[in-house]
Amino acid sequence: MKRLRRLNNSVHYLGFVTDNVLAHLYNLATIFVYPSFYEGFGLPPLEAMACGCPVLTANTSSMPEVCGDAASYASPFDAEEMSHRMAQLLESSADRHVFRDRGLKRATNFAWDKSARAHAELFCFMTGQ
Repeated sequence: MKRLRRLNNSVHYLGFVTDNVLAHLYNLATIFVYPSFYEGFGLPPLEAMACGCPVLTANTSSMPEVCGDAASYASPFDAEEMSHRMAQLLESSADRHVFRDRGLKRATNFAWDKSARAHAELFCFMTGQ
């Protein structure tokens, strides 16, 4: 927790950013931390992985299902654990490299065209077409 407090002056709140800027931010980031308490799907970690950014996310909700073995996890209810995992990733280029490679691979499993096809097939199945 002390490390996080020291970072306070380095945190910049950007507000809304365009998709283009967001992709650049993911590409520039050393790690992406997403300590969400609840997510229906978890698109931001997936976007970060698609940009090659190592992800640390919550071990709750849909995050483990979406991110699989391509992310590091911690409880969003435990600031010390989250801080410890952040420090591990920031200090270990080997771990970041592993999660970067796994994330890039994992992100290929999710694509809008695949999702649209799957929904179309389900719709056709349900309507008997």
